[in-house]
Amino acid sequence: MNSLKYCHGMDPKKAAPTGSKYPDTRENPSPGSSQASVGVVLVVDDHQQSRQSMADILRQAGHKVDCCSSAAEALQQIERRDYDCIVTDLKMPGMSGLELILHLEARRYPAQVVMVTAYGTVASAVEAMRHGAFDYIEKPFDVDRLEQMVSKAIFHRRLREGGLLGAGASGAIDPPVMVGISPAMQTLRSRIRQVAATSETVLITGESGTGKEMVARAIHAASPRNQAPFVSVNCPALSAHLMESELFGHVRGAFTGAETERVGRFELAHTGTLLLDEVTEIELPLQAKLLRVLQERCFERVGSSKTIYVDVRVLATTNRNLPEEVAQGRFREDLYYRLNVVPIHVPPLRQRREDIPMLVDYFLRRMSRRLGQPACQLDSDALELMMNYHWPGNVRELENIVTRASVLYTGQTVRAEEIRRWLIAPGEKESEEPSPIPVGVSLQEMERRLIEATLEHFGGHRAKTAQALGIGLRTLTSKLRQYGYAPREKSYRKAS
Repeated sequence: MNSLKYCHGMDPKKAAPTGSKYPDTRENPSPGSSQASVGVVLVVDDHQQSRQSMADILRQAGHKVDCCSSAAEALQQIERRDYDCIVTDLKMPGMSGLELILHLEARRYPAQVVMVTAYGTVASAVEAMRHGAFDYIEKPFDVDRLEQMVSKAIFHRRLREGGLLGAGASGAIDPPVMVGISPAMQTLRSRIRQVAATSETVLITGESGTGKEMVARAIHAASPRNQAPFVSVNCPALSAHLMESELFGHVRGAFTGAETERVGRFELAHTGTLLLDEVTEIELPLQAKLLRVLQERCFERVGSSKTIYVDVRVLATTNRNLPEEVAQGRFREDLYYRLNVVPIHVPPLRQRREDIPMLVDYFLRRMSRRLGQPACQLDSDALELMMNYHWPGNVRELENIVTRASVLYTGQTVRAEEIRRWLIAPGEKESEEPSPIPVGVSLQEMERRLIEATLEHFGGHRAKTAQALGIGLRTLTSKLRQYGYAPREKSYRKAS
């Protein structure tokens, strides 16, 4: 490309120099940085020069870009490819940009939409935002403005897709994608709709990897509290001392190291929803304090005598048999009854096998978008193998297998023999030829091996590894430190 053209709404003073690049190369990119949010973009504009200019800008920023000259053509294009962001002009012959938004809304198409509008049509752009558009940009605009908005839109879409939007922050969240049409899933959706309209405490039970937190987020998103915060507490990750401060907060000087005041999760979730993830991991002394909050809706910060009143809906999850925990004296009976107001059980994957093809397709398409490559192809025998497997790790294990297959995909159809090596056979014993995943390996160990294999696949490039795995760069770096990798060990390169 010899030069970029900016004669239709672009500010020539901000034109990108030939061959310039814009990716953010920081080790920990911000949410709007292109390193964190490079994706697949569709540009829709009837004006050829403007369409090409926007496409050139976005390609130089690292995005994969397709173009359409009309909204009708765009609706055909989205049937052939999944997009993270759609940039569309508002005024076009035939179907307008606003009408395109309405079609996308009706189809529940997940891409974020950036509306391009001229002076005098801002009201229409605002109307588009009411129907799901991410934002709008007025002409003339400069290169940086367009890049930043598209990058933020893609980042926002990935937060929604990963179920992270709204965690610990105000603002409504969309219901997480709950894939499946089995009777078990239909019953689960029906129960979620029933309980979401209330403010009653819900106890969500199920095996590890079934998606209990996703159910909690779906309840919040469908509830009248969906404009308020959804705050999650990972109970197994915190010690008893830290847990009390995490839940209720503390004042300065409450204990050694408490140099500043801290607001607890109950306060953060005021008027919203608080999720106690794996609530059985809370130790008995703190269970008594938690019971009081559930009964009286008030508490004191650690080191303070001031009583704080909150309006919080509490959801709790566990993968254990709570009546058995109560019988063994490991969980308070009164707290159990206080939490178990409305029980919801999430079925294991082996009880809804008819959903497996749909889940596989969903994960394959999602990985295709993350990796920016054609979706991994599985042969019929591989899918049949997955249909008949017992899935001890449930949907999480299935997602890990599909992720591994996609990351290691070379263009050749993946056969059942390759998938079988990654699965755990019931009653499997050690053989002379060691299995890549030994019998009894934990999900944490599977995660570690997947991360290492992906890092190796990308030659130690952490940013590409994090993007392929669908996690943040900081999360990846933290996990690598846990595994004992120093920044310069094994010649793993920093993101560039």
